[in-house]
Amino acid sequence: MDFSELSLPTAFKEHYKEKGIESLYPPQSECIAAGLLDGADLLVAIPTASGKTLIAEMAMHAAIARGGMCLYVVPLKALATEKAHEFAGKGAAIGVATGDYDQKENRLGANDIVIATSEKVDSLLRNGAPWLSRVTCLVVDEVHLIDDESRGPTLEMVITKLRHSSPGMQVIGLSATIGNPKQLAGWLGAGLITSDWRPVDLREGICYRNTIYFADEEKEIPAPAKTEDINLLLDCVAEGGQCLVFVSSRRNAEGYAKRAATALKYSHAVLDSIAEKLEAAAETDMGRVLAACVRNGAAFHHAGMNRIQRTLVEEGFRTGFIKAISSTPTLAAGLNLPARRVIIRDYLRFAGGEGMRPIPVREYRQMAGRAGRPHLDPYGEAILIAKAEYAVNDLYEEYVEAPDEDVQSRCGEEGVLTAHILSLIATGYARSRDELMAFLEKTLYAYQHTGKRALSRTLDDALVFLIEAEMVTDLSGMLHATEYGELTSRLYIDPHSAEIITTALREEGNLTDLALLQLLCMTPDMFTLYVKKNDLGMLEKFFYEHEEEFRTEFSYDEMEEFFRSLKTAMLLSDWTDEIGDDTICTRYGVGPGDIYNAVEGVGWLLHASGRLARLFAPGHRDAVEETTLRVRHGIRRELIPLVRIKGIGRVRARRLFTNGITTPEALATADPSLIGSIVGGKTAESIIRAAKAGRRGGIRRDITSERMAARKGEGDQPTEMDGGAPAGKPGAERNSHPADDSTAQKSLFSFGAKSDE
Repeated sequence: MDFSELSLPTAFKEHYKEKGIESLYPPQSECIAAGLLDGADLLVAIPTASGKTLIAEMAMHAAIARGGMCLYVVPLKALATEKAHEFAGKGAAIGVATGDYDQKENRLGANDIVIATSEKVDSLLRNGAPWLSRVTCLVVDEVHLIDDESRGPTLEMVITKLRHSSPGMQVIGLSATIGNPKQLAGWLGAGLITSDWRPVDLREGICYRNTIYFADEEKEIPAPAKTEDINLLLDCVAEGGQCLVFVSSRRNAEGYAKRAATALKYSHAVLDSIAEKLEAAAETDMGRVLAACVRNGAAFHHAGMNRIQRTLVEEGFRTGFIKAISSTPTLAAGLNLPARRVIIRDYLRFAGGEGMRPIPVREYRQMAGRAGRPHLDPYGEAILIAKAEYAVNDLYEEYVEAPDEDVQSRCGEEGVLTAHILSLIATGYARSRDELMAFLEKTLYAYQHTGKRALSRTLDDALVFLIEAEMVTDLSGMLHATEYGELTSRLYIDPHSAEIITTALREEGNLTDLALLQLLCMTPDMFTLYVKKNDLGMLEKFFYEHEEEFRTEFSYDEMEEFFRSLKTAMLLSDWTDEIGDDTICTRYGVGPGDIYNAVEGVGWLLHASGRLARLFAPGHRDAVEETTLRVRHGIRRELIPLVRIKGIGRVRARRLFTNGITTPEALATADPSLIGSIVGGKTAESIIRAAKAGRRGGIRRDITSERMAARKGEGDQPTEMDGGAPAGKPGAERNSHPADDSTAQKSLFSFGAKSDE
């Protein structure tokens, strides 16, 4: 089909004409024939790299031409930014929604396309963003994530809410890995487009003893190294390609990158430049190792890295200078980094309480789909490495020939619907139990389960909790959210988290920073660290030393959860004591990205705690605010007065304090030349001016809309959660990835008990 003849805006078509796009891929043509440009609902289940993004763009630009507005839902914040760059310059105004979760973000209404995570969209719905009513085209990227345990229920409820409030809205679902596309399309009321077509042929095979077994041939590869994973890399690079290598843990990713860098011995001025930038940004041994690997053409990529590191590695790979990236499976979750050859070295992954488990077929497909760069590679190869000869056929049957798993709703699982039911009541979607039930019957869960008994029981359990918690009132069958319930919904925290927080805030006695942090780390919303056997001694000692401070009670069955919360709180406590990143990473076995995730996650919960304290425990409000400032900036208590001044973060505050400038008053009256010698001339002028303004009108105290300061340079610029980190609201993924998943072993977690492992 000729692209120029489509009924799409001229600026959009001209953009792609300049990029050499003259005709559509077959699946794209099928979508046009199925009514894509006329507002038809479609579920598009086609392979990675077969043109799903252009399908979405065509639908959105057609909707904009009709006077509509579009919402594009992605699973990761980093993907939102990536898509914004990809969509820009084609005649549409693009907005990215990544701000706080209790904001309406009215400014976004001025855009033609808004890109956001499902959690952000859910929070916008709860806070009544008026522009959502103008959305006429909804695109859901990676729609199969409805099946994800952590973010699936939110994605499902967002789709259901938007379809409920805008019945005529066009819905486009995109995925490469759906085992039951007909059922999912049936729930969406959408036409189904499926295809196996790819612009670059994908060859899938199994490697054993340096021989790749494809369906139609066997291929021997040179074996200059002792291991197949390095030989597969060297073979691919020798033919002009790049490799992505997927392994089971962060430690394994770093280990492979070191071996790959040694084997490649590749050099280039561009690599030296990237390595120098990485060295400048390195705050830990991990960062310095990464820089050394990149200098020789290899890199690793995982959620323990910070934003600067991930960005430099991704850019180096996209431009072709970095020849290999070893990664945990987080890289396969949507970031656009295709390669000639994808090597799946580890098809087993650690699962808490279960040991090593095979990865799902869907995850294999996500990895394999990265093979083959359109317009760059003549073919793509996805290679699994077998550990034994008998495994060759087994792996072929279990992954290459196996169908994708079915997408199943997660809304029936205990506790996941409570927050969504509260939001339905608080926002007026439903005012009675019958209306709630009618709404829930529109979910995928109801579509997949014909019996209503389980859904009805889940609804009743949630209502009992919400009414007993005084978040909802039931007046003769009419349901209304209380002020507490409305606030909890707007804050976008789990009602169970709100109850844990408010119960503790209302208790008498001093609430220390450590006790508050540990309490928040016990909430369902908080990202927590894995506990390994060698952590137990440290954790038990710390617990006994601070036992009187804690307000959390736990049973034997909850001991593992408590120790996870304690370890995370200890990390945060070290952060607020201005302990260096390198020391924290070594002490807790984490990466800089984990520190950031923990700080951002607890930062939002501290913000929520401050709002709840204002409602229930005003006496704790100042203490919560001070803890919030300490966590946001990573400072000791004596620096709080200084960081309240605009333009001052943790580094500048410490420099000023060390040089005797310990209060805003001292700064306001100080000799500008002295301040300039400490923080620089231009900065001195601005912060002295801010300090003087503070003396006249009060030092900056509004902390609710500020984000955690950047942890690079002066630490005074806002940052956002990105990359492999969990999507959506901070802490949406309950458990972090350990530094090495394979060593995160189950233990007894009892005081003085010894594990038999």
